[in-house]
Amino acid sequence: MTEALLGFAAVFVLALLRMPLAFAMGLVGFVGLGLVRGWGPTAAGAAQVVYETGFAYTLSVVPLFILMGNFVARAGLAHELFRLAYSFIGHVRGGLAHATILACAGFGAICGSSIATAATMSKVAYPSMKKLGYADYLSTGVIAAGGTLGIMIPPSTIMVIYGIVTETHIGKLFAAGVLPGAVCAGLMMLAVAFITARDPQAGPAGQRSSWRQRLAALGNIWGVALLVVVVLGGIYGGIFTATEGAGIGASGAFFFALARRALTWRMLREVLVESARTTAMLFTILIAAMMFSGFINFTSMPSDLKNWIVTLGLPPLAVIGAMMLIYVVLGTIMEELSMVLLTIPVFFPIVTQLGFDPVWFGVLIVLVVQIGLISPPVGMNLFVLNSLLKGVALVQIFRGVWIFVVALVVGLAVVLEFQPLALWLPSFMR
Repeated sequence: MTEALLGFAAVFVLALLRMPLAFAMGLVGFVGLGLVRGWGPTAAGAAQVVYETGFAYTLSVVPLFILMGNFVARAGLAHELFRLAYSFIGHVRGGLAHATILACAGFGAICGSSIATAATMSKVAYPSMKKLGYADYLSTGVIAAGGTLGIMIPPSTIMVIYGIVTETHIGKLFAAGVLPGAVCAGLMMLAVAFITARDPQAGPAGQRSSWRQRLAALGNIWGVALLVVVVLGGIYGGIFTATEGAGIGASGAFFFALARRALTWRMLREVLVESARTTAMLFTILIAAMMFSGFINFTSMPSDLKNWIVTLGLPPLAVIGAMMLIYVVLGTIMEELSMVLLTIPVFFPIVTQLGFDPVWFGVLIVLVVQIGLISPPVGMNLFVLNSLLKGVALVQIFRGVWIFVVALVVGLAVVLEFQPLALWLPSFMR
């Protein structure tokens, strides 16, 4: 137990000294195991972790879904989704903000990345909202919050990594994210309605579209909608695995971009390089987290914590609620994926010991990551927008995002209390 606590303290100290968290976890995990187990076995184990992670067949789903999202994004799908949503609800007060949330949800069904969704929608939605006179705090808040739907609406890279680390069925995790994702989108739209009710000038109504314009907008997305249905439907129906579905999705996205004449040799190179960089970053964090996890599991901390929880006599749901509170607090000061991978070795054995479904807990994990992504002062989506929207002060972004943080916290409480919301769709899968 003492060794594990010292390990966590060392990781936080190195992070405060501005060492990247992935390197901090890997270094502490390697040194910690070397001290308690011996340097020879530790070096051999580290080499095995790097080799097995790099060549793991199941992990190939990560770069394939990233590639799928990049192809479709470069094909201009985000513009089409935003135009479709705007054509139906753009005429109501705050309509552009509502359309942004719906477009983020749709884009999340292909992208699987929160940061990529927020970055793309900042280029698509912000200029339209600025032109119509939207307040900057509402525009940036809704883009930052809507971007988090990219990791809840399947496919989701966070769910894939959680599923691999905890050996949880990835297809069931994807299915479990559908209804909570819809709830989160609905709560965000309620937040927009609340803002525009208090300050009508923050989100004025746009022009009403005709049914001809709506049908035309709907017709522009049929190809990628079919791709999503085939990929996710095949995974949910057990026709193929998540890895095979990701391969089909990446291939389909390539031909989709090709058919729209959006793919040049230069753009193909950019897509491949960007996908490789994102994959390398995720794999680096994952390898480091697995090394640190090996050190934590070698100590007595997981079993000691389980025994301590039992002696407290708390209701099981209260224990999970306490974990979620810890995650929300950590999300304000740590990078989200690293935070999850850092704590899973400690929390996951307790969750299974208490008898909770790992799929349900995975959805809760994604929800707290969503909250962390937009929680000041280090929410990644906030800094993505700050870097892309040069004319908007960071304080305006911080101001606009708080009500959406509250909306996601409400969503977390709903899923925490009503487990069937996450488990109903996975119950139909084999």
